[in-house]
Amino acid sequence: MLPFNLISDKPLESYSEEELRSGVVFLVDKPLEWTSFQVVNKLRWVIKKTHKIKKIKVGHAGTLDPLATGLLIVCVGKKTKEIELFQGKEKEYTGTISVGSTTPSFDLETEFDQTFSVDGITEIDLQKAAKSLTGDIEQYPPVFSAVKIDGKRAYESARKGEDVKVKPRNVKVSKFEIDTSEFPKVHFTIVCSKGTYIRSLASDFGKALNNGAHLSSLRRERIGEYSLAFLE
Repeated sequence: MLPFNLISDKPLESYSEEELRSGVVFLVDKPLEWTSFQVVNKLRWVIKKTHKIKKIKVGHAGTLDPLATGLLIVCVGKKTKEIELFQGKEKEYTGTISVGSTTPSFDLETEFDQTFSVDGITEIDLQKAAKSLTGDIEQYPPVFSAVKIDGKRAYESARKGEDVKVKPRNVKVSKFEIDTSEFPKVHFTIVCSKGTYIRSLASDFGKALNNGAHLSSLRRERIGEYSLAFLE
């Protein structure tokens, strides 16, 4: 019935309406090209249809981009009041940064706008770049993001070709480990605080190399104590 993996204490159809309204937390493995909003809408529709409920609150605790996969926490009923608590938890991601080309969105949502030679980039350079982006850092969110500027989502203006000015934010990257065995693809594991944009880290990684880079794949593995391992 659901086109994605979901984990809870028991099968979805086994919950009573009272239990759902009292509050349930579901862990979802978001599929590629689905928006977080689509996952929430689908789960809400299935709950309403399965339990013949006309209206119930359902929300997610932290957006994943359409081109990202992985852990999405979905809260139902009174648990939606705890969404901010989940959003504030530490996140862990794995994925791939491709060095030598950039895009306006910092990922593959948009076309390449620049390419660079990667000749001369050494393992030492790559490790230094990752280290420079570890710890308490300042980053600019992508203009193709859900950050609000003057009441509008940044991506709404960016997609219209309008000039978008985003403000920097302070974030913490606790871990930035890389595997360069398939360079110019650089595989990574990143552990970071709330509000960190991995796409921005990918772009900044390229700049730290005096080159360019974009995020070519991303998977969220963990949010606080909640992990994709629960879905295996």
